[in-house]
Amino acid sequence: MMGSLKIVSPPPPATRFRRQRWITANGDGFPAFLPKEVKNVKDPFARALAQRIVRIPVPLQIGNFKGCVMSSCIKPLVQLHDNSSPVVLLHCFDSSCLEWRRTYPLLEQASLETWAIDVLGWGFSDLGKLPPCDAASKRHHLFELWKTYIKRPMILVGPSLGATVAVDFTATYPEAVDKLVLINANAYSEGTGRLKELPKSIAYAGVKFLKSFPLRLLANVLAFSSSPLSENIDWTNIGRLHCQMPWWEDAMVDFMISGGYNVASRIKLINHKTLVICSENDQIVSNQLSVKLLCELQNAVFREVPDSGHLPHVENPKQIVKLISDFANGKIN
Repeated sequence: MMGSLKIVSPPPPATRFRRQRWITANGDGFPAFLPKEVKNVKDPFARALAQRIVRIPVPLQIGNFKGCVMSSCIKPLVQLHDNSSPVVLLHCFDSSCLEWRRTYPLLEQASLETWAIDVLGWGFSDLGKLPPCDAASKRHHLFELWKTYIKRPMILVGPSLGATVAVDFTATYPEAVDKLVLINANAYSEGTGRLKELPKSIAYAGVKFLKSFPLRLLANVLAFSSSPLSENIDWTNIGRLHCQMPWWEDAMVDFMISGGYNVASRIKLINHKTLVICSENDQIVSNQLSVKLLCELQNAVFREVPDSGHLPHVENPKQIVKLISDFANGKIN
C-alpha cells in the first residue's frame, strides 16, 4: 500500500498564504549539516523529506546557557495567515523529524499547515555548544520555537514518548495548544529510573550501546507490524541517522542522568480536546495504557488503527492523515 504513495506539490497558495522557502547546501540536495550517512538512505520519502530539513534560530536561556540554538525542523511550504491551527509533529524517543517521512507530504496535500519539530537533544540541530537537555529544557525550547515562529495555538501531535512531551508541554503552556493528538502514548513512563544514578562513564557506555545497529534493528522489528528485512534495515539506518551528530552522546547522557519524563500526575490537568490513537498490533506500548489515558483525560476521543504496529504514521500514513485531518476540521468530536 505504501508503495503507491506519491509526493506531489501542494496546491498553489491563495492570497492569504505566504510561500516559504528552504535552502540545501550540497550537490546531493541534502543540507550540509546532515550526517554524510544520509546519502545511503534508500527510502524515497525519507530522502525527499531530508532535503527539506532546515535550521532556524531559537532564543534559549536555561541555567548558564544563553544564546540561539539553530534548531532543525521541517517548515511548511505554505504558512496560513488565518485563525486555523497549524499541525505540529513531535517524534518518538531518540528520533527525528524523518519519522514523519510518509505522513508529512500527505498532511500537506490535505492543505494543513504542518511543522515537524526535532525535540531538543535529538534530531539534527546545531548543539555544538550544548544546552541542558532535560525534560524542562526540551519543554522550554519547544515553547520558544512556538512563540518565535508558529505564534498560534497548535494541534500538537506526539507518538510514543512524543506524547509524553506533548502532555508535559500542554500542561505547562495551555495557551499554546488548541488540540492534542496522542499516538500509542507512553505517558505513564516513570522517567529513566535508576539510570540517573549511573556514573557518567557507565552512562556513556550505555548510550553507545543504544546507538548500535543490532539494538536499533531489533527495536524496528518490534515497532513495525510487518516489514521485509531489507526495508527494516533501511528504516533502522534512518532511525539512527541523528545518532551520528557529534553532540548526540553528550545530549543523551544529560537526558538520562536528569531523570527523563514523569508526567502521569499532569494528565488530569489537561482539558484540551484530545484524540487518542492506538494501534491494533502495538508490541511496545500496551493498548491498555491508551484506554487508561482516555479515561483520565477530561475531553478525549479514541480511535484504533488496524494492521499497524507502534509507528502507524510510518506503516499506515493514509489512515493517520485522515484521523488528524478529520480531527483538525471538527469531524471527530
